[in-house]
Amino acid sequence: MSNNWADKLHHCIHEVADSLGNLLVETFHYLALFAIGGATAWAAVHAFFGMIEKSTVTVDDILLLFIYLELGAMVGIYFKTNHMPVRFLIYVAITALTRLMISDISHHHSPTWGVVLVSAAILLLAVSILVVRYASARFPSGQTDNPTPRRRILVSEDKHRIEGE
Repeated sequence: MSNNWADKLHHCIHEVADSLGNLLVETFHYLALFAIGGATAWAAVHAFFGMIEKSTVTVDDILLLFIYLELGAMVGIYFKTNHMPVRFLIYVAITALTRLMISDISHHHSPTWGVVLVSAAILLLAVSILVVRYASARFPSGQTDNPTPRRRILVSEDKHRIEGE
């Protein structure tokens, strides 16, 4: 019976450490998401005011704003669901490559093999979106609506349990 108090103490310490660790990780998670979202919004506003300052808008500028929009949407989706939307990363890459190709053609006015390679990369990324969408539809992850439920430790006189399990 002397081991019983040690086991209870061990269990209680483990639960407190687990709860504190979850709190610290979640705090860092939210702070990082707010920092990334804020930096994205700041960069978008800075780019927009740069367009106003030079009083011209090019297709490059519009595509840059779309990149910022997609990054902001990605942060918002990750904030709400705790899932990294891989498709949005691919969309950002496609938009960035399209911006690169348009910029290259508009500045050099001559198609080169670089345009063909960038076009092939865009096609490869588009096919990868199809693969990701097919795989997610055919093989769902099995997650519930709330993938990371909030957990609270409820402590009564001599019982410890975690709510939500």
